[in-house]
Amino acid sequence: MSTHEKPTNGAGYVEGQPLATTLTNGQPGFPVYHRKFGNPAPLGLFSFASTTLILSLYNVSARGITAPNVVVGMAIGVGGLCQLLAGMWEFATGNTFGATAFSSYGGFWLSFALIFWPSSGILAAYEGKPDELASALGIYLITWFVFTFIMFLATHKASVALSSVFFFLFITFILLAAGEFTGKAVIHKAGGAFGIVTAMLAYYVGAAGLYTAETSYITLPVISLARSD
Repeated sequence: MSTHEKPTNGAGYVEGQPLATTLTNGQPGFPVYHRKFGNPAPLGLFSFASTTLILSLYNVSARGITAPNVVVGMAIGVGGLCQLLAGMWEFATGNTFGATAFSSYGGFWLSFALIFWPSSGILAAYEGKPDELASALGIYLITWFVFTFIMFLATHKASVALSSVFFFLFITFILLAAGEFTGKAVIHKAGGAFGIVTAMLAYYVGAAGLYTAETSYITLPVISLARSD
């Protein structure tokens, strides 16, 4: 191995567990020795950050915008599809946390887009019932708060940067839910402000994963929380 080659795990993968690729006990299904996986986390984080930033700016009524419908396309193509793909690739590299997070939030953005997709009929079902719609959206957001809090607890051995993303995200969800339940615009805007902070932190963590020694002269500290033995 030359000094410029990355060490592999024996099956041709970089920083990941080899995939099970046998069809029988002795016959390999597909040759995999030449394959190497890159890091899908920056894709997932940038996709999440970009979609979150757009919606959060709408939530704080940036430039007088109050209707979030323009984010639907972004939620489907970037926040939804790109994150879902990143999640599937995280499964392939053996990262259960990354796979769960990216796949779930990809699903979140797809489901959010469907709410505001006219053909889905979801909003039409609540026509003339604004209080019921607000309560339904509040329950929807509270559910994602619960999930995000669970994920936050799983970051305590990761890094300060990653843990901060989930900390601000679960606050974002609970504020947005409270805004729906109470009908107070100031709480809704507070949720949007925390969402902007969340997006910026996600951009930072994504950049930290992208700026490696092989690709950049810049490195970003994330402050590891792992205990040294």
